[in-house]
Amino acid sequence: MSDRVSFPRQSARTQRFTLGRPRSFTVAADGSRVVFLRSHGGTDPVTCLWTFDVASAAERLVADPRALDAAGDDLPPEERARRERAREGAGGIVSYATDPLCQVAAFALGGRAYLADLEAGEVASLATSGPVFDPRPDPTGTRVAYASQRQLRVVDVDGADRALCRDDDADVSWGQAEFIAAEEMGRERGFWWSPDGARLAVARVDITRVCRWHIANPADPGRPPHEVAYPAAGTDNADVRLFLIDLDGGRTAVTWDGDAFPYLARAVWRGRRPLTLSVQARDQRRMLVLTVDDDGATTVVHEQSDPQWLDIVGGVPDWLDDGRLVTTVDDRSTRRLAIAGEPVTPPRLQVHSVIDVGSNVVFVGSTDAGESHLFRVDGEGHLQRLTDAPGVHGGRAGADVAVVVSSSLERTGGRVVVRKDGHEVGELSWLAEEPPIQPRVTLLHVGARQLNAALLLPSHGIAGQKLPVLLDPYGGPHSARVVKAADAYLSSQWFADQGFAVLVVDGRGTPGRGRRWEKEVHGDLAQPVLEDQIDALHAVAADHPELDLGRVAIRGWSFGGYLAALAVLRRPDVFHAAVAGAPVTDWRLYDTHYTERYLGHPDDDPEAYRRTSLLEDAHCLERPLLLIHGLADDNVVVAHTLQLSRALLEAGRPHSVLPLSGVTHMTPQEVVAENLLLLQVAFLRQALGL
Repeated sequence: MSDRVSFPRQSARTQRFTLGRPRSFTVAADGSRVVFLRSHGGTDPVTCLWTFDVASAAERLVADPRALDAAGDDLPPEERARRERAREGAGGIVSYATDPLCQVAAFALGGRAYLADLEAGEVASLATSGPVFDPRPDPTGTRVAYASQRQLRVVDVDGADRALCRDDDADVSWGQAEFIAAEEMGRERGFWWSPDGARLAVARVDITRVCRWHIANPADPGRPPHEVAYPAAGTDNADVRLFLIDLDGGRTAVTWDGDAFPYLARAVWRGRRPLTLSVQARDQRRMLVLTVDDDGATTVVHEQSDPQWLDIVGGVPDWLDDGRLVTTVDDRSTRRLAIAGEPVTPPRLQVHSVIDVGSNVVFVGSTDAGESHLFRVDGEGHLQRLTDAPGVHGGRAGADVAVVVSSSLERTGGRVVVRKDGHEVGELSWLAEEPPIQPRVTLLHVGARQLNAALLLPSHGIAGQKLPVLLDPYGGPHSARVVKAADAYLSSQWFADQGFAVLVVDGRGTPGRGRRWEKEVHGDLAQPVLEDQIDALHAVAADHPELDLGRVAIRGWSFGGYLAALAVLRRPDVFHAAVAGAPVTDWRLYDTHYTERYLGHPDDDPEAYRRTSLLEDAHCLERPLLLIHGLADDNVVVAHTLQLSRALLEAGRPHSVLPLSGVTHMTPQEVVAENLLLLQVAFLRQALGL
């Protein structure tokens, strides 16, 4: 790439420098190979399927969509929705599924199903009926189940295709995750093969009672609006039930108290253990772990409760090979790993997610909210840390093999190393573009609450110069921005190089600092998060006189957009301009599972919704505010921005609105992503009088 290409353009072309990175790893149950996805380079958006042979440390390309003459642009609507839920911006093979030994892999391209022989390196298309979504091979590798047009179907490798589940009701689908599961619960799938391949557990989703919203494209008035079943806070969710389906179509209902526990959070079915479910109450204060008998009856094997809410933790529940249940338990300050109900990890080691359960448990955790590391716990409870270097580490594991993905503050980009028995056997090629800037990050702990913060100053030096300040937070639950990984600060450093002192702050409610910290936002998503941004700003400025508190701006997207708009509306004495991208403005317009976790049901606590609404503060606007929103966003719908804009207009408050035609909650389009950065800088310069 030419040196004359700007950072905004390069960031857009490379999808924020993610293209060409190895990702989506699967480790064979016998540790013989690793399966993964990667495109051919840092500006190549077409993702391919690869394998890594552990014995020879050799990579092999298995499937390239271009060689299959199937770039995959003609997607079924279910696949488009899944990619939006997963924030997937690339093309080609963006998801796949394997048998336990990774001998075969199934994937979809352009609505067609393919099966790859991972040993021979051969790929064949399957004779399927209708557009294919989420194909998954059975454990024997001889059949592939897939969703298609609200049905669940099975195709044999020899070509015989049949429907296992179908329904004449247009509001009922089989084998697909509902909106809430995919968007908020981390469950992207809706069916699971039994370990012997003789039957499947299949979700039946009925959206009859879910309210319908319509997303139009104003730039194309001749196109009908797209209808979305969106479960807004306080309204009905989809009715989700589970059935055991035999290959001859026989159907057995799985029974539990669906009225008390309507959310199906997780299902796992492997080895010699029974089908195991995790179900959650609507108020998210109780969760059950259930085992399922052959006749569909369920038994409670574990129960949790919390007076505020319970988080769904990735990778649990699951079973050790010796039959003991693996879960997590929260004490006052720490999320700990538990085996058979007993905590086996120490206080202050936060468990983030579990990535493998077998004879041992491998998990991602940290004692520092800015870092994450891989750990192993054996069946006796002995703990071993698998990564040492400061930074952010994650990956996958299986048998005696671990794929370790690492990044640090020392360099942009990352490394993906394959280890066997604790020893490095190879490294997967990292083909992402090298960014033209290197973030200069100073990590801080500031204020009375020792808030985690990152300060970035211009690369070209600031001797004797007062700098306008730009806060660049996310600031909400589920996402920490102050981490020891250089790539997390690329855009922040670019803004700093435009002449700002950029401050990134993780306040109360952000993950990694324990239960009490995260639950400080219970009942109020506004005041605590805003207060922490202000406290951090003043604490950092006290030690850095180059920060000009007379020129302070804030920018953010999604929850960060909400926080940015909140800041100028409620504290114009501190914040002098804001850019709010895709902001939630009224939490009644956001979904049930996320919103009710923090604010409760709006019928039970309407005051929580009133005090966190931006619409209530529209008359207070005194500072320049730029609202940006994708008109095709089906997560934070554009009604949020339009309703705030209307309230501001009715209050006589000038503001700016930038509508993005055809853009969803993501901004993967190259020209859009590039110009969004440039337009924000231009707005901030004008608003602050620079």
